[in-house]
Amino acid sequence: MELTEKTRSQKRVFTGRLIHVRHDEVILPDGTETIREVVEHPGGVAIAALTDQNELLLVDQFRYAQQRIMREVPAGKRELGEDPLVTAKRELQEETGYQAEEFEFLGEMVPTGAYLEETIQMYWAKGLTFVGTHLDEDEFLNCVKVPLKEVVDQVMRGAIIDGKTIAMTLKLQAMLEEEQ
Repeated sequence: MELTEKTRSQKRVFTGRLIHVRHDEVILPDGTETIREVVEHPGGVAIAALTDQNELLLVDQFRYAQQRIMREVPAGKRELGEDPLVTAKRELQEETGYQAEEFEFLGEMVPTGAYLEETIQMYWAKGLTFVGTHLDEDEFLNCVKVPLKEVVDQVMRGAIIDGKTIAMTLKLQAMLEEEQ
């Protein structure tokens, strides 16, 4: 069965600082027409920074849309056309104060494919050295070191609910188990 939808027209209905919203008219595989609303986003990166003591660097940050403090892996928005690895290195230092000797690409994730264009490039940072934080002017967060086993436990019992953090924690744990 054909699943692809064909775009008939696109109209930007909102232009924001971080996101833009589009109203698309599409033709479904059976020939009927419908509307799709799409949030445009330049994409981001997320970093699983693991210390030599097997602790994951996490950040606690108030997320306005959720109206709560969330615990997450360090992450950030890519600048238009920016290499994701450059973004990962910048965001790791800005948010945690650490630089890494090595970055390993863990893959890409789509946080919400139904209406969001954003993709997140995931990296594992190793060989960490503290050099000092450089938070953005509007960024307020606390960096914490948590043993990876404890992070996995928090994910599994629902204490950590951030999607990128869940995906990266479980992926990293599985990779480390395969190495043993």
